[in-house]
Amino acid sequence: MINQFRKLSPINLLLLLAYTFFMRMAIFYEMPPQLNFDFLEPFARLLINIDLDNAFSPGANIFFATILVFVQALIFNKVVNNHNLLSKPSFLPGLMFITGTSLFMPFMTLSPALIANFFLIWIIDKFLKLGKSANSITTVFDIGMIIALGTLIYFPFMAMILMIFLALLLFRPFSWREWLAGLIGFMTVFFFLAVFYYWNDNLTSFYQIWKPLGNKFPSVFKINYNDYLVLIPVVIIIILASLQLRENFFRSFISTRKGFQLLFFMFVVAGASLYLKPSFRIWHFLLCVPPGAVLLAYYFSNAKKRWFYETLFFLFVLSVQYFLFV
Repeated sequence: MINQFRKLSPINLLLLLAYTFFMRMAIFYEMPPQLNFDFLEPFARLLINIDLDNAFSPGANIFFATILVFVQALIFNKVVNNHNLLSKPSFLPGLMFITGTSLFMPFMTLSPALIANFFLIWIIDKFLKLGKSANSITTVFDIGMIIALGTLIYFPFMAMILMIFLALLLFRPFSWREWLAGLIGFMTVFFFLAVFYYWNDNLTSFYQIWKPLGNKFPSVFKINYNDYLVLIPVVIIIILASLQLRENFFRSFISTRKGFQLLFFMFVVAGASLYLKPSFRIWHFLLCVPPGAVLLAYYFSNAKKRWFYETLFFLFVLSVQYFLFV
């Protein structure tokens, strides 16, 4: 299967679509009786009053989530290939993205984090263009606005502001204008939101938006470790990919090395941003899938022994399906 997706063959589009539904067999087989979908953060509903909480039946919810994941996988695949992060263009990034979004049942339903992944993939593309741009002020300003729009949908997405500064450190010589441009882009969206609150004589509620920023990072997590055994194959592949990346690191293009460093920091920031949400939901970690999927794809793109990497991927998929059904 891996060998098939190493090629940029049009038939892989159909195979990828079939694989997307295959990885969601468990949730289609045992459909939840009710699924809610909070499309926007409460503070953004005054601006855009769309109530989708009960707009979809459970079947429709899962179906549309599957289609969105497939579309995201195609966009993500194109971004990774366009920036030459792997040894050669392939459908492996899309394949790993779909596999990553199938690890847990909550990943397979409509959620704010799933929608926010569109914005995350967009800013990954923008970040990777920073090193190739002569004047990046406009790009950084756009990134700030994209992060603000993502924050309207899912508040922890705000943590991606940190990635602006990390990306500038990696890709650009220091320029205070560029550092300021990202913040201005972010604040522009919230400035208009504040004006809207003011027009509706509700400015005090606007200040409540920022209360989660004062949350303390949780020191205690209630974890059922059996629910996360499915991550063991992921950890194994990440370790193998890291060893392979280290071996090839200084033989890679500088832009590729910086790209992987950027994605590593993005993975960490996306995971740590859960502290911005008072109630923990496992679908939050959908934000970790795009940067993590690149590393998984890197291993399968560069692995040499076919019998080993095909068997490893088969066992990976088998373990995902096993834990989903069990």
